[in-house]
Amino acid sequence: MKMRDSISKKQECKLFPNQRIIGRWHRHPYRIVRELGYGATGTVYLAESESGPVALKIARDSMSITSEVNVMRHFSKVQGPSLGPCFYDVDDYLTKDAVFPFYVMEYIQGESFLPFIRDRGAEWMGVLVVQLLNELYRLHQIGWVFGDLKPENLLVADSPYRVRWLDVGGMTRHGRSIKEYTEFFDRGYWGLGSRKAEPGYDLFSVSMLMINCAYPARFEKNGTPGIGHLMGKVRQKQLLAPYEAVILNGFQGKYQSALAMRTEMLNIIQDNSFNRKNKMNRAGSAKVATNRRAYRKNVTTAKEKHRWTGVYETMLIGTFLLILYILYLFGQ
Repeated sequence: MKMRDSISKKQECKLFPNQRIIGRWHRHPYRIVRELGYGATGTVYLAESESGPVALKIARDSMSITSEVNVMRHFSKVQGPSLGPCFYDVDDYLTKDAVFPFYVMEYIQGESFLPFIRDRGAEWMGVLVVQLLNELYRLHQIGWVFGDLKPENLLVADSPYRVRWLDVGGMTRHGRSIKEYTEFFDRGYWGLGSRKAEPGYDLFSVSMLMINCAYPARFEKNGTPGIGHLMGKVRQKQLLAPYEAVILNGFQGKYQSALAMRTEMLNIIQDNSFNRKNKMNRAGSAKVATNRRAYRKNVTTAKEKHRWTGVYETMLIGTFLLILYILYLFGQ
């Protein structure tokens, strides 16, 4: 469990903007720009290297850094371009008091997961979750579970918009105990399963991730763990209504793989897009019919009739292009 109070006590190496550090062994220089985030195993900073911006993670515990570096090196041999940040360097930072291990990885520029959905619309939740499930399926296929899956460990990069994950500290081999977790996304906290690393653990977290989109401040179990409490929260939010069955199945561990959950999510999104298109078609047809009646009754000009037809056609073209773009994202 990662809580700010306990974490702050472990942050024994605090770096500051414009501070310059040099690796003890490789002698690569890095200039600290700002803090990006913190976790149970260390703090991540945006830094400038000789080749451009990077993300630098530093900690007191060399074992945790070594474990994460091994994970990243493993992924570097098999991952696609969106599976996670690329690994660059590992070294020690020597001060007069201690030695602090750190590693350097790709700095992924983008927007935080929850603010992205809040600013661009609820339909993006489904799109990003489908992308995430595709990446989780690939991760599970090579024998790993993400573990500490939450919005803070996700970023939405652009060109095109794509969900990326940032922190590999919680990634765990299949069959082992989850290394790191956050209570809200942990099925053990809700009394709905163990903390054994398996695909179902991540899929439970995906369901909680969707709930977090509707409840950004999160909530506690308050002595009432279980599906009933969680599904009651789901039914209170319109954003979650189309995905109620998917969320429930994620809680109950009914999906055999992330790919199965992705398929059901994709079907729901496509059905909703089709229904919206039909609704727009009916609305557009009704508006055209109304305009025609008004034309006969009021002898409106041909110019006005052409204007309404243009609006109708523009709406249809815009909807069609949006659906094509979403389907393109799914296929990546």
